[in-house]
Amino acid sequence: MTLYWLLWITIPLVMFIAGESYALLRGKATLSRSVWTLSRAWPPFPFFVGFVVGFLACHFWWGGIVAFAPVG
Repeated sequence: MTLYWLLWITIPLVMFIAGESYALLRGKATLSRSVWTLSRAWPPFPFFVGFVVGFLACHFWWGGIVAFAPVG
């Protein structure tokens, strides 16, 4: 199952690298520009992203599933 989650994380990372490379080479909007544009159009966007990231950080590293005990 660990391999599954490693691939689940790696595939979006590779897609991000490919998308950023394409945008930079073709002069298109990068992720940073797209986030800035979205934030300008809808100012609460960065706060919602921060909420989601904070929730996930607490879930994974603040004893959300297990209290830092090794599994198995």
